[in-house]
Amino acid sequence: MTDPRDLRIVFMGTPEFAAVNLRALIDGGFNVVLCCCQPDKPVGRKQILTPPPVKVAAQEKGIEVFQPATLKTDEAFNVISDAKPDMIVTAAYGKILPVSILNIPKYGCINCHGSLLPERRGSAPVQRAVMEGDKVTGITIMEMAEGMDTGDMLVQKEIEIGPDMHSDELMMKLAELSASILPQAVLDITEGKLVPVKQDDSKATYCPPIASEEGHFTWDMDVTVVHNKVRALSSWPGAYTEAGERKLKIYDSRIVTELPAFADKAAAERAEPGTIVASKGKDLIVKCGSGYLQIIELQFAGGKRLFARDIAHNYKAGQTFA
Repeated sequence: MTDPRDLRIVFMGTPEFAAVNLRALIDGGFNVVLCCCQPDKPVGRKQILTPPPVKVAAQEKGIEVFQPATLKTDEAFNVISDAKPDMIVTAAYGKILPVSILNIPKYGCINCHGSLLPERRGSAPVQRAVMEGDKVTGITIMEMAEGMDTGDMLVQKEIEIGPDMHSDELMMKLAELSASILPQAVLDITEGKLVPVKQDDSKATYCPPIASEEGHFTWDMDVTVVHNKVRALSSWPGAYTEAGERKLKIYDSRIVTELPAFADKAAAERAEPGTIVASKGKDLIVKCGSGYLQIIELQFAGGKRLFARDIAHNYKAGQTFA
């Protein structure tokens, strides 16, 4: 039986999703000898140079950190090779590993991917699963190959996506799910207990990075489309539309299955998309092309983020945000 303390692990990852998996390996007693992550980046309006979560987690445990701009250099190869890893484990690293690095470790390289492969290969599987209304997703621990998420699958575990779940919440649940199975998967790989399963490429779907303009919506869209944009993109870039001369961002919402008793239902049915059909107390409900959207949290350009319950009294049914 493999002793995790005897396994030299190089871990590669950058965001909190990766940091959760890194901590699981550390807590599981694995010998993580090096962490690779993306370089520190400016964050916020003041553009403060900020270390990624994996760097913070590694430094807390005294683990060496390497932050190359690219892995396609002799320096990157030498640093990783000199660490003498038995296995490389990646999670949301953000870069494809060159073949030269894939060939270094004795037990190969594995990746924790946030989808049920071969569906949703690529860099934004969580956001696109939410934006496209998937009901189920999951984690795939896979062998790494030259292509984008094309390697053989080792372990899969699924999770339901709630109808009002945002990408951030789902990402954290997936991180915890991955962390719960990763340590045992690493041990099982070294003991030859996992049988790799090839992906069916004919069923593959791809998830390119999110573009800022994908947050845009118009009120004549179906309410499900708008709601899914809101919960998928609330962290970045935000779901937004025009309100007269201003941009209006919506950070949280609900699909309304039944209008409140005080609403004029006949007037609501006749209303044009973008019309407020109910505004009282916590209710700020807008007509969409099909269905009604309750706004929970919003922000006008240049203003503060506000809960709808704090401003609903400023609007009346029949108004728009123009």
